[in-house]
Amino acid sequence: MTTKSAGQIWAAALAACALLALSACGTTSENTQPKPSGAPTAAKCGADGKYTIGMSQANVAEPYRQRMDDDIRKAAAAVPQFTVNFADAAQDNSKQVEQVDTFLAQRIDLLIISPNEATPLTAPVKRAFDRGIPVLVLDRKVDGDAYTSFIGADNVEIGRQAGQYFATTLLPNGGKIAVLRGLAGSTPAKERLDGFNDGMKGSNIQVVATADGDWLRDKGQQQADAVLKAHPDIQAIYAENDPMAEGARIAAQNAGKPDLPITGIDALPIESGGMKAVSAGRLSATWMYPTGGKEAIDTAKQILLDCQQAPKSQTLPTRLITKDNADQVYAELNKS
Repeated sequence: MTTKSAGQIWAAALAACALLALSACGTTSENTQPKPSGAPTAAKCGADGKYTIGMSQANVAEPYRQRMDDDIRKAAAAVPQFTVNFADAAQDNSKQVEQVDTFLAQRIDLLIISPNEATPLTAPVKRAFDRGIPVLVLDRKVDGDAYTSFIGADNVEIGRQAGQYFATTLLPNGGKIAVLRGLAGSTPAKERLDGFNDGMKGSNIQVVATADGDWLRDKGQQQADAVLKAHPDIQAIYAENDPMAEGARIAAQNAGKPDLPITGIDALPIESGGMKAVSAGRLSATWMYPTGGKEAIDTAKQILLDCQQAPKSQTLPTRLITKDNADQVYAELNKS
């Protein structure tokens, strides 16, 4: 009887694996829980399961972000398999990183995140994704592509439409304007400005002042106060969201310019939102920026309940809101 070497035994084992690759040579989980073609790398999925979702919010000081959380709560309430736990980073990058890591330690089944800033939140999002936890990124992006799906409107396109509106409607003959940007490290702040500058190309509009309002009404007012004192001859203000635009309106009134054209972005269909501000004449125009809350839960259902793959990017629609259509669109979006 010939004694086989360890190498010969290993070679024979590999050969057996090659013949039985679809059954005997996988791990137990691979063999007993096959995933359908194209399915996400979630630890578990199926309509008969129970799932915990972590929602990491950049802050809840902005009405837009409060509405996003509310939209997620409302949509998730209709899915008995889902439990959603919320965390508020309060515009603190390190706090949001810690909160994401806490979610991971709690072994959540899916992460939804709207990052405060892109670069600081890229690593924790990648940690979740690399562990096989589906990650849905809302509104603000992270660097790279280590996430399952991005859900949000096209901020460059919204900015471009705003720039075209200034060039063709507000100041067709040109003029001096100021810009109130959002939080500097967030992707919408850059994209909305890039699009705006592109939309104004070929016009005689001159941006004489740019200031960071960090998406907040009070900060927007403070920055607009300073801008109007330094440049009392500006003819309009482009604010990258409605709260900053509302703050700029207060500053304009204080400066004796109650009719200064001011535009925003978000157009929340709530009493304190941009649609009502346009209807009341406080803002000249705004652009709809859907929260993506409902779409996030729909995508979570697709991944966790249906065991299907989600699209890498989901672009939500926008719409120009002016005094001509503000009341109509508000009514449409608030039908019971």
